[in-house]
Amino acid sequence: MGMRFFLLVSGILIGGSSAAAGKDSVFDYEGSRFERNGYVLHFTSNAAGFSKDVKKKMIEAFFVVYPRLVADFNARSAKEVYFKIDTAYKGVAATGGGNVVYSPEWFARHPDDIDVVTHEVMHIVQDYGRSVGPWWITEGIADYIRFKYGVNNEGAGWKLPGYTVKQKYTDSYRVTARFLAWIESKVKPGTVKALNKALREHTYTPESWEQVTGKSIDDLWAAYTKDPVL
Repeated sequence: MGMRFFLLVSGILIGGSSAAAGKDSVFDYEGSRFERNGYVLHFTSNAAGFSKDVKKKMIEAFFVVYPRLVADFNARSAKEVYFKIDTAYKGVAATGGGNVVYSPEWFARHPDDIDVVTHEVMHIVQDYGRSVGPWWITEGIADYIRFKYGVNNEGAGWKLPGYTVKQKYTDSYRVTARFLAWIESKVKPGTVKALNKALREHTYTPESWEQVTGKSIDDLWAAYTKDPVL
């Protein structure tokens, strides 16, 4: 679920019914354009028989999570987002700009894994462009956000892994996410927000960890391995 950049807009048909704005709106979930409180989601699919229930949950997750992420991490994030369920895509999900493509096969096998949405829309909020930081931080932050903001992690059986001696902070995704959660809890609250800002503004360097927390990343990891309890 990486930030692989491509344009999906040309493959998206923006049509169908639209829902009225407002948090109390009754949505026509058969439609393809949804609007609530200034945010617009376009949802299209070329997968015959894609679950209506999963579609509804993905839409609701977007409107619950995305505005919170925009408010907390990047007020300039796109207010109009495009989701596409694409049979040609064989990964889990991928994001480029304000566009997210999802695998229908993944949701057929994992219909409760709705927080794939949470992870992917955080990539929209991150908006690093050609990042000056390593990919493992990008993905680690996105999984940390899933951990903190997710709407159905427990139902999906998704959780952060326990620490093992084989792990490295560069392992990315949930391993890095757990390390970030530990830093937030035990060392410096606000670290993720500060690192995210530095990455988006292209001011990130390896020294950013010490600037934010007072410790180098290697020192942080050494302390984490000695007492990794969250």
